Amino acid sequence: MTASLANRLLQRLRPYLPVPLRPPEIPVVPVVRLTGVIGFSTPLSPGITMVGVARMLERAFDVADAKAVAIVINSPGGSAVQSHLIHRRIRMLAEDAGLPVLVFVEDVAASGGYMIACAGDEIFADPSSIIGSIGVIGATFGFDRLMERIGVERRVYTAGERKSMLDPFRPEDPDDVERLKTIQRAIHAKFIALVKARRGERLKEPDDALFTGEYWEAERAQAFGLIDGFGDARTVLRARFGDDVSTPLITAERTLFGRRLPGFSAAPAAPGAGLAADLVSAIEARALWSRYGL
Repeated sequence: MTASLANRLLQRLRPYLPVPLRPPEIPVVPVVRLTGVIGFSTPLSPGITMVGVARMLERAFDVADAKAVAIVINSPGGSAVQSHLIHRRIRMLAEDAGLPVLVFVEDVAASGGYMIACAGDEIFADPSSIIGSIGVIGATFGFDRLMERIGVERRVYTAGERKSMLDPFRPEDPDDVERLKTIQRAIHAKFIALVKARRGERLKEPDDALFTGEYWEAERAQAFGLIDGFGDARTVLRARFGDDVSTPLITAERTLFGRRLPGFSAAPAAPGAGLAADLVSAIEARALWSRYGL
């Protein structure tokens, strides 16, 4: 029996041993990894969704005698709604359990990834990590000239004059663009308010420097007050809780046959439709990562 296995066994037996025979308590900090684009997850492009991470988070905060919970994040962003849902769930669980949350950034915590990171009471990163991109983006294509060139006529029938807003097969309408920007500004304002609420007086730069959608390497991000320090989970947790700290990785639950438990079931797709959707999602995810040189 190895020493580490013996220590784990003693810790499990600790509550049942006479006080004089109990070994020193080993601090426990469960770790949850959140990796990928936020808001869509497919076999070809695994990502982060509320359904996919909720149970892992609940299990992490339920670990007996935990001293804190560590979240390791590596995400270029994605859905604002899913990012906010996950952020709120982490905060709710932390407040209910009375536990501090330590966030560790790997390659990138940008846009929605940084929103989730702000759920941490402290944020750490590698000096070369990418941090920030506190903004809102939307993108599409315009095919109206191509349609005209190849002689294809677009026919759309709606009830509601704005139902086909921003149709990529029709010329761009300035009124549609302004309506979209109004929505984006509202979401951006909520993002800014969240960052200010979580980071507070640690922020060191004015709004017009921090909230333009720009992103930075971690050393500049620390100078701006967007993160608190440098280091990976193992190094920081050992320095804070001791070399013997136990850091169990909390993963998705699996069935008896090794498959992950699903969140919600979906209707079966037509043959080939699922693969096509997965390919498109994988391309979109690759494009989002590439914005940060990854």
